[in-house]
Amino acid sequence: MIIITGGAGFIGSCLQAALRARGEETVVVDWLGTGDKWRNVARHAPDRLVAPEALEAFLDSRPDVSAVLHMGAISETTARDGDLVWRTNVDLSARLWQWCAREGARFIYASSAATYGGADRPELFSDDPARLEALRPLNLYGWSKHVFDRHVQGWVAAGEPAPAQWAGLKFFNVYGPNEYHKGGMISVVKVKYDEVRRGQPATLFRSNVPGLADGAQARDFIWVGDVVNVMLWLLDNPQVSGLFNCGTGVARTYLDLAHAVCDAAGLPRQVSFVDMPEALRGQYQSYTCADMTRLRAAGYTRPFTSLEDGIRRYVHDYLATDDAYL
Repeated sequence: MIIITGGAGFIGSCLQAALRARGEETVVVDWLGTGDKWRNVARHAPDRLVAPEALEAFLDSRPDVSAVLHMGAISETTARDGDLVWRTNVDLSARLWQWCAREGARFIYASSAATYGGADRPELFSDDPARLEALRPLNLYGWSKHVFDRHVQGWVAAGEPAPAQWAGLKFFNVYGPNEYHKGGMISVVKVKYDEVRRGQPATLFRSNVPGLADGAQARDFIWVGDVVNVMLWLLDNPQVSGLFNCGTGVARTYLDLAHAVCDAAGLPRQVSFVDMPEALRGQYQSYTCADMTRLRAAGYTRPFTSLEDGIRRYVHDYLATDDAYL
């Protein structure tokens, strides 16, 4: 069986759908809560749902697990409870790593582009392990992911026991269906779509970087289906281990994104600008762009979906339909 932590969440549930389509036996570790999060797995229910607080007891029963896909985390970039973030994003990840090493299972986990902090040039987004020490995340979330990446690199360098295969994926700006429960962390694509459908202009933050025009802030936006494809490829290639970026390798501006959303919705391009909230200042990445050299060198050859094609698919196949779930 395959364990997916956070398997009822955004990326986790899309991964769950793909694994079920392959006929895999899956165990989702997550809470469904009292809202609509259950809809994320309604069409592709797991064989078993385990509450996060029951995970260790489940693992102690030594289930026959081939891989743990660790997508569960506190992912809010505005998180403030450092102790909780450490327990969830660092300690739990370490325990799962050690369990997989003991049991001979594979381990694929979610890292983040937030580990790159204030990097503002393409060459600074290298996932070369030798560059890890130089990274300076801007927020608690990014720091916690960076800490675990460094733990992994230290264990591997020291020759300590490791899972049969391991991979950390630095996800860039992922968008797509099943993200609707994420509140303030929902993708900009969904937020802008909701705005323009209400007849409002798509609102973007004014630039707070000298010399950078409003709307020219750029990110590497990646369609969730491409993220899932990378993880499936890793499962199909157990000889590949390492820390890898997971983006498209192309930075697109927020203005590009807003225009693509308007076009996909069949509405005029209308954009307005607002000041960046004080809480985000000093923590906001105005530029991200994944260096995909190492994943390509490892053998991954599939093309990535363009921003326009991904947004068009998201809008036409999900957001503009009666049932927006995967």
